Amino acid sequence: MRESERKRLQMADIARLAGVSVSTVSRALNGSTLVNAQTRERVEQLARSLNYAINLGAQNLRLRKNQTIAVVVPYDSKARQHISDPFFLSIVGSIADALTDRGYDMLLSRVDAERLDSAAQLFDSGKALGLVIIGQWRHHDQLNELAARKVPLVVWGGQLAQQLYCSVGGDNIGGGLQATRHLLQQGRRRIAFVGDAGLPEVRLRRQGYWQGLHEAGLEPDARLEVAAPFEISAAREALDRLAAGRTRFDGLVACSDLLALQAVQALRSVKRRVPADVAVVGYDDMPVATYSDPPLTTVHQPVGLAGAEIVDAMLGLLRGERVAPRTLPVHLVVRESAPAATETPGR
Repeated sequence: MRESERKRLQMADIARLAGVSVSTVSRALNGSTLVNAQTRERVEQLARSLNYAINLGAQNLRLRKNQTIAVVVPYDSKARQHISDPFFLSIVGSIADALTDRGYDMLLSRVDAERLDSAAQLFDSGKALGLVIIGQWRHHDQLNELAARKVPLVVWGGQLAQQLYCSVGGDNIGGGLQATRHLLQQGRRRIAFVGDAGLPEVRLRRQGYWQGLHEAGLEPDARLEVAAPFEISAAREALDRLAAGRTRFDGLVACSDLLALQAVQALRSVKRRVPADVAVVGYDDMPVATYSDPPLTTVHQPVGLAGAEIVDAMLGLLRGERVAPRTLPVHLVVRESAPAATETPGR
């Protein structure tokens, strides 16, 4: 029998005798503070009785000598959002700054969004003390499974029903509502929504969009909801169809600044003016929003604050605390793509 197979069998024996899971045995033998002292001592005694060789290298990684937090940016084949996306770069930079301020290192990783559980290998192997995952994507259940395994986990995203993990994110419902109310206050009544509502954050923004329409006595029109991915070329095809189609609209809420800028280009390609014919609101308030033509009205995400909040939540988990999800405030930044009603040119 190979040594690795023998070790796995021994670990299963230890788990059975100790009345715990194999993963708990692994953590106990690696010195994880997530296992209480009594259980850890019982597991270690059983390991010694079975002559199980504890991996001291992995154990040392688990001790405070390891100051590394893994930041995971999943790749979703449907959303196709690249790691070079300005929002990803901003949020990762904010987290890196917050970790540095607190004396921690960052390990940046990318995993398939269909297999978010694979990110746990970074924790199980001792490479990282905990995981920060950027986005919930379409796999809320996998994130719950990671949390149930006691993997220290903080997710940038929206707060969802039956959530076991700690999330930190902007007020997505409030952001969608603010964007829609702003357009309605200008007298816009046919407002399009651009974003893939299969993603939890986008779905919450759409909820805010619907709420704004309902407040104005309007019903959502499915023809004005464009499930565009974040990847620019695929999104542009969907936006071109919307701009050139027969469905009339005079306002547009996009779920990212890049989507909003693509919408502006699509509208121009069919000779529709922004904001005179269609007022456009983006989301995130990335630096590009200030320098676009026209400058983009957008929902400001608190990216600078987000990094500190995410790291504070992670350090709380590492101390063994119960950390509640955190929803951060957002606000609308008004620029020329959808100015205030009294400032609207050409109307």
